[in-house]
Amino acid sequence: MSPARARLLRLLPFLRWPRPSAQTLRRDAWAGLAVALVLIPQSLAYATLAGMPPVTGLYAALLPAVVGVLWGASPLLAVGPVALTSILSFAILQPLATPGSADWVALAIWLALYSGAIQFLLGALRLGLIANFVSNPLIAGFINAAALSIILSQLPALFGVAGAVDADWPRRLATTWHADPGLLATTAGFGFGALALLLLLRRFAPRLPGVLLVCVGGTAISAALGFAGSGGAVVGSVPAGLPQLALPPSLGLEQHRALLPGALIVALVSFTEAMSSCRALSQRSARRWDENQELVGQGLAKIVSGASGAFPVSGSFSRSALNVFAGAVSGWSTLFAVAGVVVFLLFLTDALHDLPRALLAAVIVAPVLGLIDFGVFARLWRISRDDGLVAVVSFAATLASMPQLHWGVLAGFVTAMLCFLYRRAHPRIVELGLHADGTLRDRFAHGLPPLAPDVLAVRIDASLSYVTAPLLERFVLERVGTAAGVRTVLLCVSAANDLDATGVDMLRRMHRELARADVVLRLSAVKRQFRAVLDRAGLSAELGEAALLATDREAIMALVPQATSSP
Repeated sequence: MSPARARLLRLLPFLRWPRPSAQTLRRDAWAGLAVALVLIPQSLAYATLAGMPPVTGLYAALLPAVVGVLWGASPLLAVGPVALTSILSFAILQPLATPGSADWVALAIWLALYSGAIQFLLGALRLGLIANFVSNPLIAGFINAAALSIILSQLPALFGVAGAVDADWPRRLATTWHADPGLLATTAGFGFGALALLLLLRRFAPRLPGVLLVCVGGTAISAALGFAGSGGAVVGSVPAGLPQLALPPSLGLEQHRALLPGALIVALVSFTEAMSSCRALSQRSARRWDENQELVGQGLAKIVSGASGAFPVSGSFSRSALNVFAGAVSGWSTLFAVAGVVVFLLFLTDALHDLPRALLAAVIVAPVLGLIDFGVFARLWRISRDDGLVAVVSFAATLASMPQLHWGVLAGFVTAMLCFLYRRAHPRIVELGLHADGTLRDRFAHGLPPLAPDVLAVRIDASLSYVTAPLLERFVLERVGTAAGVRTVLLCVSAANDLDATGVDMLRRMHRELARADVVLRLSAVKRQFRAVLDRAGLSAELGEAALLATDREAIMALVPQATSSP
């Protein structure tokens, strides 16, 4: 492949798609139709979850989906409104404006633009690995708490009671019941009936478009009962027509500054969510995917969503799975799904008028229930207490900071970094002895004598850095000071992949201090990158070539007279 073509494919990754045939287009068309039938009601629901006008959910399902699939790395990933990004956007915007207001919409647009720009820059600069700093335990704790938050946020809509769930909510529920028990019972019937039906269909008839069936049936029943006329909450009039691309509304400097931390959280968390879907799709199709290219695609999708007057989008795991399940073979399925949304926006929005908002709440809650997995905390704790702690802190901080959920992500991130630094600051340092299998092992764990009567052999299971070097120096000098007859100190650095300036200074200082006591310092299993630093620092020449042993076997042969060349 020529360099010019390689650059063109990086700029326009959709040119890598296989040439479509009549058969593949037919499969993609059916898959796109299946996704569209789920996408339309979900888009309305996730827009309300984000505190936005329902129609903006449909806007977020158009151009962002097209741009995401054209410039992303996974052609089967369904990009558009998702529950986690929507509730996170709501949490970030709630302290800044009133949900549904013009200010709220303006802030949501800028949140999409900022989070998209962050993702785009990370991808363009090939910094996709930064997303790995948002650890799986952090996400596990956050998703469990966010799922509970989403469910709680939808309880008012399920019952038809205004306001958020707080200490006063039970009183408001009782007041509404006494004022109009029939209306409350009907609203709850729509909400919880739809929720039960969605769960049953997912369990016993997963091939059926459950969301579509429930929404169509619920809308028909609502219209027949005159639910809206009796005071029931329905979607109402949805503007027909396609979104108009426009420059974002102006904001004050303080509003821009207030959005930036939240935009970073949205960028990292939403990409981590999309990344899990991409990995699953990649394993299923045996195709490699480029996380940096996916960041570019996700970033551009968010930017286009903001330009369309909508809110941040992300990759949907459920719709991506449906896309594959329905037989999609390429990104054309997304284009067909978008075409379905276009037809709906142009000709069928009037059909949404009597759709109960309680039913939309059920559409939100049903998939979120599958995100709750409290067993993950016990599993993480058994594997690693650090990971278990990160998950618990993220979960507790997210719940405690509701509705400002992004503080839970920050708390989990800080905890993960502290645990990481603690582990690095407490490396394993052991004395070594010669095992029966011919290897050097922890002599106290295996009941081994010293490598030789006059040799102190030590291994550090970490690189030599400004954090670990002083600990190794203290360990060695204390052992030399208390052990009689030591004439050689052997440092096994097989686990050291790096050596910084502090490590070099420590080795030089240790070499000179030991030399004053007639003790020789030698190093074994020295890796090339470790040796390169020694050479640049001039320490290789100071120690001498005889002190630098390429393998532990060479050290054993040099320091243990009775050792043979085989274990």
